[in-house]
Order: sequence, then structure tokens, then C-alpha cells
Amino acid sequence: MRASLIQIAVNEDESVNARRDRVSSLVRDQAGSADLVVLPELWTTGAFAYELFAAEAEPLEGPTFEAMAKAARDAGVWLHAGSIPERDPEGPLYNTALVFSPLGELAAAYRKIHRFGFDKGEAVLMSAGQELVTVRLPETVVGVSTCYDLRFPELYRGLVDRGAETLIVSAGWPERRRAHWTLLAQARAVENQAYVVACAGAGTHAGVPQAGHSIVVDPWGEVLAEAGAGEEVLRVSFDPSRVAVTREQFPALKDRLLGLDVPGRP
Repeated sequence: MRASLIQIAVNEDESVNARRDRVSSLVRDQAGSADLVVLPELWTTGAFAYELFAAEAEPLEGPTFEAMAKAARDAGVWLHAGSIPERDPEGPLYNTALVFSPLGELAAAYRKIHRFGFDKGEAVLMSAGQELVTVRLPETVVGVSTCYDLRFPELYRGLVDRGAETLIVSAGWPERRRAHWTLLAQARAVENQAYVVACAGAGTHAGVPQAGHSIVVDPWGEVLAEAGAGEEVLRVSFDPSRVAVTREQFPALKDRLLGLDVPGRP
């Protein structure tokens, strides 16, 4: 399976419309060279540009939805289009990830469960999602997650229980905690015996330098590819069948005792 992680840099002098057009073009450029394309979290506004969330919030099927659906169709790829500030018809805002099929059809929408901010920023401006989301691709079952979710291993156990073999993380991760980004991506891969495909943003979001360093990790925790700090397209090929082989050769998941059949578990 061929993946392209498009590590977008958010330039505050660039309008949302201009960035949307630029990203659409970058996605179309992956035609013929990728099966899966992944974008960062909140690339339309910048993950830390809190003051823009409400102003730039869109309905689910808004301008970013339309642009990304067309880009996925034009490129003929599965597209994890990062996330957008979504305004629900009833009013609340959500940090919502969108996944499109190669036909440009919406395959999944995931509202971020764990909101970052410790009683400020995203944690108070956006509502929490409630549902774990997986998507079945021809080659693998993908589990969808966003940024701060990476710190909560129980979410990924839930995705694995739903059949996930490849865990996608779309993020706007700050540079000052980049070591955690790499460490947690490898930990989620090892403990779930799954691929982790983690795409982060670049540039500076509302004065917060971004980590970049998008990364792809195999089920043994080995780093297959890692980007630098700036805007770039990270391309990597991997074999999804290695997940089943790894889980058979080292069946640690079968020895789980805690967290199973817990009342109220999603």
C-alpha cells in the first residue's frame, strides 16, 4: 500500500480559500503514486488559531468537504482530509475528520473525542465526539483519530476491537513536545501491533511552532519513514498483511485481561 502524508504549513498570510485550493492541488498531485493520502488536523485555520474556529466553522458538507471530495475523486485515492472546525446544525462546534473514497464519496466522519486545552482553547470551544470510527479499505481496516487522542491508549484498543489494522493520526502537534509525538506513535504501534500513519502540520499556528515530523511506524515499532520540520510530502509503501503476521507470531493481544466486557464500553 502506498501512502502520501501531506505535511501542510499554515501561513497566516494565506487565506483559507487559497489554502484550500493549494491543498486540493497537492492531493491531485498524488494521482498514480498513492493509494492513501493523509492531511493534518485543522489545516484550514491552524490547530491553535482558536479565534478562527467559530468564524471559519463549516457545515459538514461545506466548502472543504466539497473541495476534498473532488480532490479525492480527481486523484483516485482514499483521502483522510485532516479535520475541519465543523458547525453542527444545532449549534455546537466539533473538530471533525473527513475520509473520502476514490470516488469522492464520504466514507467516514470522526468527531474528535479528546479535546486539548485544559479548560481553555479547543477544550471549551468545541464539543466532544462520542463515536469510534473505522473505515474498511481494500487493503486494510483504518482506525481514525486526531492529535490529542494519541495520548489515550484506550481509544486505540477500541479501534483494534473494531478490526483496525492501520491507525491514522491527523495532528497539529506543537514543536516543544515533538519527542512525545514520536514516542507515542511508536507506542501505539507496538501495543496494538498495527501500523501508525501520523500526519502533523508544519509552520506556526497562532504563534505556536508546529512539530512537523510526520511519521509512519510498522507493527513492531520500527519507523518506516519520517518527515522533517517544514512543509513536505512524505511518501511510503507498506504491507498491510504484516499486521496479521505480527499478531500471529507474537500474540500479545490474545493475553489481554483488563478492559474487556466492561459495562458501558463503546
